[in-house]
Amino acid sequence: MSKKNRPTGEEALAEAYAIIDHAPLRERLGVDIDDGLLARALTHRSFANEHGGLPNNERLEFLGDAVLGLTVAAELLERHPDATESTISKMRASVVSGYACADIGRRIELGQHLLLGRGELASGGRDKESILADTVEALLGAVYRQHGFATTRRVILDLFAPLIDQATSKSRREDWKTVLQEHAAAHGKDLPAYDTTATGPAHDQTFTAVVRLGEEELGRGEGHNKKLAEQAAAREACRALGAGA
Repeated sequence: MSKKNRPTGEEALAEAYAIIDHAPLRERLGVDIDDGLLARALTHRSFANEHGGLPNNERLEFLGDAVLGLTVAAELLERHPDATESTISKMRASVVSGYACADIGRRIELGQHLLLGRGELASGGRDKESILADTVEALLGAVYRQHGFATTRRVILDLFAPLIDQATSKSRREDWKTVLQEHAAAHGKDLPAYDTTATGPAHDQTFTAVVRLGEEELGRGEGHNKKLAEQAAAREACRALGAGA
């Protein structure tokens, strides 16, 4: 293609955005987002930089992060009126962490909608935790810009409901892998060994972990990533052994 006929950055963005059917994403979010805002929310800086320095999604990400943190904090305070500020802070951190937001991104099949530069595409950017997490926040920022706080709050509480339900802090639930390892060491047992497998398509995998002490299987757990699956398996093993909280 000659330089004269090469599309402008805005034209390249419009073409890349139009190739993908974004209706399923809107459906999974449970809210409509105008094409202009949605395109901005999905535009990673790698794509923007490759096309003449287009605006990217980082300003929307900043906004979405703030709305997410406020919504989750308020919900946790409402649910746990006797919890200290320190406890609520730790619980909030577990809900809005990068890997938690990335799991939300995988659950809504966000990867296929991302507008990425060639380098990120080649290095697996569609399933990269940092990109998925940042784009989830950018989408929330876009919802806030178009619909305001009440609608954004509803979207957040719907998407993050399982995480909020299971929100923990160190004082409410231990790091179960550490608890199991310490229990095994204190009782002269073999150190825990984990066998973790994944099933399903790359954008929506389910991980299953089995934990053994020696030859004995003591726990099994599932999660949207390896870390969550192994924690779930360790928790089941701790309960079987009477270890931890």
